[in-house]
Amino acid sequence: MNRALIVVDVQNEYFTGALPIAHPPREESLAAILRAMDAAERHGIPVIVVRHTAPAASPLFAEGSHGWELREEVAARPYAHLVDKTKASAFHGTGLAGRLDGIDTVAIAGYMTQNCDESTARDAFHLGFAVEFLSDATGTVPLANVAGALSARRVHENVLVVMQSNFAAVTTTGAWIDAVAAGVPLARPSIWESTAPARA
Repeated sequence: MNRALIVVDVQNEYFTGALPIAHPPREESLAAILRAMDAAERHGIPVIVVRHTAPAASPLFAEGSHGWELREEVAARPYAHLVDKTKASAFHGTGLAGRLDGIDTVAIAGYMTQNCDESTARDAFHLGFAVEFLSDATGTVPLANVAGALSARRVHENVLVVMQSNFAAVTTTGAWIDAVAAGVPLARPSIWESTAPARA
């Protein structure tokens, strides 16, 4: 088993910009992200840092703006590659899959849970990678639109349940670090087990 850690969009927009992460609290999720990066470095796991880039006139992630820049704690840590993306998935149009030669398992950390994290995890799953989703090293914001409204906590927790149902092994950062240190895989998700309530 060969892992990589994909750190998605840990940019200032989510801290001092227009999309402040609400759940888990951004200070806590950032601390977990940094712990995962440090553990990956200790154990020789490549870290891929992803940055969302939008046109200069965009209200979010405008290229060259303060909000577009990586959070300084992430930028200061070693990483194997910096991937700029323009869509939700870190795999879309970036060549990321080609940079993961020899990797069979990817761990997802960063923001936002239901958008770029989930899109990246689903694409990784469909590309044949085993996926690990760090529940406390991801986070999101509340949502409201014509379809309804959800708190950040509900958005986050719903995605975790869906991920664990089929696409990714959902785990805490601490449990992931333990698995990395032991060199063992996490238990794979099971659609059969997750859909047991449908047969009750």
